[in-house]
Amino acid sequence: MKISVPDHIRSLKPYVAGKPLEELEREYGITDAVKLASNENPLGPSPMAVKAVQDSLETMHRYPNGGSYELIGRLSNRLKLNRENIVLGNGSDDIIALLAQVLLQAGDEAILPRPSFLFYDIVIRGCGAIPVGVPLKSHSTDLDGMLARISSKTRLIFVNNPHNPTGSLISRESLETFIAALPTNIVLAIDEAYFEFVKDRGCPASIDYLQSDKIVVGLRTFSKAYGLAGLRVGYGLMPSFLADLLNRVRQPFNVNSLALAGAIAALEDENFLTETVALVHDELAFLYRGLDDLAVEYLESQANFCLIRVAKNADEVFEDLLKQGVIVRSMTSYGYPDCIRVNVGRRHENVRLLEALKVVLK
Repeated sequence: MKISVPDHIRSLKPYVAGKPLEELEREYGITDAVKLASNENPLGPSPMAVKAVQDSLETMHRYPNGGSYELIGRLSNRLKLNRENIVLGNGSDDIIALLAQVLLQAGDEAILPRPSFLFYDIVIRGCGAIPVGVPLKSHSTDLDGMLARISSKTRLIFVNNPHNPTGSLISRESLETFIAALPTNIVLAIDEAYFEFVKDRGCPASIDYLQSDKIVVGLRTFSKAYGLAGLRVGYGLMPSFLADLLNRVRQPFNVNSLALAGAIAALEDENFLTETVALVHDELAFLYRGLDDLAVEYLESQANFCLIRVAKNADEVFEDLLKQGVIVRSMTSYGYPDCIRVNVGRRHENVRLLEALKVVLK
């Protein structure tokens, strides 16, 4: 059977997520595999979030609060923003897709770093718009290069800070110079999925620029530092007029009731957040020392992951590590054919990774 489908949809390549643990164990007969591929929280979910979800199970036959009143209220108080500046999504991916849906039409352009989060490219092409990739400069976002690519067709710019997959950071001075140079009709979306892990406290935050004369959006998530990747809840911070437009096109119940309960509780679990960030910083330092001992190159990171140059075919190293029971992410699809990305695990998981690398790279 044939149906009429636009070429810009047929040409899309689906997003490929990190390999699930259960799939590896089924394929290779391994029962103690370690997954370090998807930048997940090594401690698991917030205990307070787990309890809140359990307490909400008996009411899951009811629709969730469509306006996510309580969670938006908690975020509003914590961030000192008006409720009208916050939009919730089914993960921050949902906010990315809503921005594209609202802002982009066929033939429009959206600028993004190359490489970066693969979903930016998908949502841009999915609207019939044109992704304009600007190569990194010394593994960092080339803001000057982005400014040079702005045209009359540019509607949207994505940057991620810290950058994925390199873990590099845009400085406050560089970001403010960039924002000042932007035309007033272009939306700048700053993806801050790993913001909580940044060690450089001079790091700029999107929230600092929401009241500027330029249109700035911040994208954040409960998936990483709060350990709720499986519940899918994120949020966008933006001018109220833009939030109103996103709310017009989002699904009525785009964040489910269990996710709302978990996120509300996780937001209050400050001890868990502190423990998570401390573990990530300590274990990144441990990984660096181990990689130095193996004489393996890596990039120091401001996130919860590390880009490692294996100096071999990354896809082959990925497969060889699978046989050792360790799941990482090959960066071939990101334009780094000799690199893998690993997220920080607990000490025994990081030891397992280093031991496996020693075998695979020997």
